[in-house]
Parts: sequence; C-alpha cells; structure tokens
Amino acid sequence: MPGYVPPFKISSAIVSLIAEISERIGRYAAFQEASINLRLRRINRIRTIRGSLAIEGNTLTEEQASEIQDHI
Repeated sequence: MPGYVPPFKISSAIVSLIAEISERIGRYAAFQEASINLRLRRINRIRTIRGSLAIEGNTLTEEQASEIQDHI
C-alpha cells in the first residue's frame, strides 16, 4: 500500500529479539522431535521384547512387558 507508514521502526534491538525468539522456537521444536523419537523407540523396544517372549511361549502382554521395562 503506497503511503502506508507502519506504527513502528525496525531497530537492531527488535532484530535481536526476533533472532532470539527464532532460536528458542528452533530449540523447542528440536526438543519436541527428540521426545517423540524417544517415545517411539520405547514403544518399539517393548514390542520387540514382547515378540521375543511370545516366540519362547511366554504369555506376558505388552502392558506387562512395559511395566517390567519401567522397573529395569
């Protein structure tokens, strides 16, 4: 829009704050992704344990295998 004057001026302080906010958002996103990956690995580990036990004839459920994993 020609002639529009924004009610603020971009200063070095504002640019620094934007950079800091962007960095924190990036760290948060990386943390969230890591948390999801850890959860998926745990679920896969429990399913692998359960599958190995089933091959050997053990009748533990995934929930029971999960409880055992929690206490190790």
